[in-house]
Amino acid sequence: MSDIEESKPADALSHLDERGRARMVDVSRKPVTVREALAQARVVMRPSTLKLIVAGEVEKGDVLAVARVAGIMAAKRAGELIPMCHPISVTSVETDFRVDESDSSITVLVTVRTRDRTGVEMEALTGAAVAALTIYDMCKAVDRSMTVTDLQLLRKTGGRSGTFVRGGDDDQR
Repeated sequence: MSDIEESKPADALSHLDERGRARMVDVSRKPVTVREALAQARVVMRPSTLKLIVAGEVEKGDVLAVARVAGIMAAKRAGELIPMCHPISVTSVETDFRVDESDSSITVLVTVRTRDRTGVEMEALTGAAVAALTIYDMCKAVDRSMTVTDLQLLRKTGGRSGTFVRGGDDDQR
């Protein structure tokens, strides 16, 4: 680390240099550790749209199967899409769905794992966002009023900053 990085307060933005210019953080001196992140996004829709998805009757095909693959693909490409995000070796991506008929929604859950020098929060968030957008894309012909909402990090483990759990003591909402 440079002397400037060492003298920065803990809450300083690490993607800015001493003059406030954007930069990619040098992680070369950080230890390789196992890291994991879980993110979610939610798609709210008409009850009739949810019924079509669950029944597998959407004209474009199996919505959740396609969204699952989209979430995996997106998580692996986060470093190409987000300017200061490091391209890392993702070792695992799991995309799951929770169907909630009571509020006519599907929650997308994406868990990403790696053994690297930096975390996978952006990979998990990107995977959840793209999986949710894929649900929208596949169903927009029958329901343009769908809403993608609640994109958020739920948990992350590994690295110097340790564990974060949404709703935990370090949650700053």
